[in-house]
Amino acid sequence: MTDSPPLPVAETTLGPVRGTREAGLDVFRGIPYAAPPVGDARWRAARPHEGWSEVRDASAYGPSSPQPHRVDPVLGGHGSPPFDEDCLTLNVWTPAADDGQRPVLVWLHGGGFVSGSGTLPIYAGDPFARNGDLVVVTVSYRVGALGFLFLGEADGADSGNFWITDQLAALAWIRDNVAAFGGDPGNITVAGQSGGAFATLAMACRPEGRGLFHRMILQSPPLGLTLPDPEEALRTTRLFMNLAGADDVAALRAMPWEEIVRTTLAMFGATARPGRWLLPFWPVLDGVTLDRDPLAAAAAGAARDVDGLLGWTRDEATFAFAFDPQVDAATTAGVTDGFFRAPGLGLAEARAKDDVPLRLYQFDWATPGAEGRFGATHCLDLPFTFHNAERWSHAPFLAGADPEEVEALGTAMHRAWIAFVRTGNPDHPGIPHWRPYDEDTRAVLRFDTAVTSSAPFSLEEQSTDGEDRLR
Repeated sequence: MTDSPPLPVAETTLGPVRGTREAGLDVFRGIPYAAPPVGDARWRAARPHEGWSEVRDASAYGPSSPQPHRVDPVLGGHGSPPFDEDCLTLNVWTPAADDGQRPVLVWLHGGGFVSGSGTLPIYAGDPFARNGDLVVVTVSYRVGALGFLFLGEADGADSGNFWITDQLAALAWIRDNVAAFGGDPGNITVAGQSGGAFATLAMACRPEGRGLFHRMILQSPPLGLTLPDPEEALRTTRLFMNLAGADDVAALRAMPWEEIVRTTLAMFGATARPGRWLLPFWPVLDGVTLDRDPLAAAAAGAARDVDGLLGWTRDEATFAFAFDPQVDAATTAGVTDGFFRAPGLGLAEARAKDDVPLRLYQFDWATPGAEGRFGATHCLDLPFTFHNAERWSHAPFLAGADPEEVEALGTAMHRAWIAFVRTGNPDHPGIPHWRPYDEDTRAVLRFDTAVTSSAPFSLEEQSTDGEDRLR
C-alpha cells in the first residue's frame, strides 16, 4: 500500500486552512473572509475577521445566508439549509494550491436579492477549474432583509447596502490571498448573474472596487431597475418593521433570524403589484456605498478600465410571468426589454463611444419545459455557462431538453467564458468571431442550437417573439 498524499494546506492572511483533494483538484470550503455579522454587527458593514492560529479545517461549506426555503416552478429552488447569519465565507477550487499564477474567476450568485449562496452545487467551481486551469472562488454574502434593509440615520454611518460591503471584503481577501491557492491576483475576473451581475458592475464603478478585478462577465444584469433614494427605502423599512412587530432597530436586532425570514416572506405579499417583477428589497442609493446608479456611472466611464462580456436571455421575464394569467405577452416582452436588453444595449453604446467596448450576447435557446412557456427564460443560460446541466435535474426549466443540444451549446458557451477569463478574448474554434460591440455593426453573439453573430432584435421583433411563445 502507498500512503495517501497529504491534504492541501494554504497560508492565508487570517491563518492556515486545510482543504481536500477531489478528482484532481484542491478544494477549500467555508473560509471566512469577514467577521460574522451577528449580534450588534447585524446591519453593519462587513468587518475584518480576527483570524486563527491553528490550521483551520476547510473541507465543508459554511452556512448560507438566512432566506426563504421553498420550491419554485422555474428553478425548483435556489437556496438550501443550513442557514445562519454567520455566512460570510467563500470556497476555492484550484488545480493545485501552488505558485501557478493561474487566472482567477470569482462567481457572485443572483437570486432577486433574497436568495442564493456560494455553496449551491449548481455554482460549484470544479468545471471551470478543471476545464480552464483556473482558480475559481464562489462567495456567500448577506441577502434579503439582512443584506438590503435600509436603516438610515437610525443606524449611523453603516446604513445601507450591507451586501456590497460583504462582496468588497471578499474581493479584497481574494486579492490578498489567491496566490496561496495558485492564482494570479493581477488577473481576476468577476462573473455574476442577475443580482450578482448588478453587484459586479456596481463594484466596478466604486472607488473601493478599483483594482480588485480586471474583467467582468455580466449575465442578465437588471440594469433597468430604478433604485430608491433613502426616503423611498425607509418606507420599505417601515413596512418591514410593521410586519415584524418591531418598534425600533434595537428590537429588530434582537429578533431571531428565523423571524426576519418569516417577515421577508410576508413582504412578498405586501409589496405585490400586477405585472411587476416582485422584488421586496432593492439596492438603495444611500450616498455611502452607492451614490449613483451603476448603469449611469458605467455609461459615464466609471468602469472603463474593466473589460467585459454582457448579455441577457431572449425571454427574461417569463421567469416571473409564464404562469400568470393577468400578464399578457406584450407586457412580458416589455419587462424583458426594459429591465435587461435596452439598458444593456445602452451601456454598450456608451462604452463604444468611449472606445472601451463590451462584447454582447443574447441567449436564444428555448427550453421545451412548461410546454414551451419559458422560452429562453431568466437563468436558463446558467447550466450552459457552467456546463453542468446534470446538476440542474431538479429545475423544471430544463425538463425535456435534448441532451445533445444541451451538450453542444454548453461546450460552446463554457469554452468562451474560459477563454475570456484567461485572455480577455472569448473566441475559440467552436463559435464565430465574437466582435466587440461598436456603433457600426452593433454585433451581438446569439447562442442557440447554432451560434451566430448579428445586430440585436428591434423592439418590435422582440415583442412579436414574446407573444408567439406565450400563447
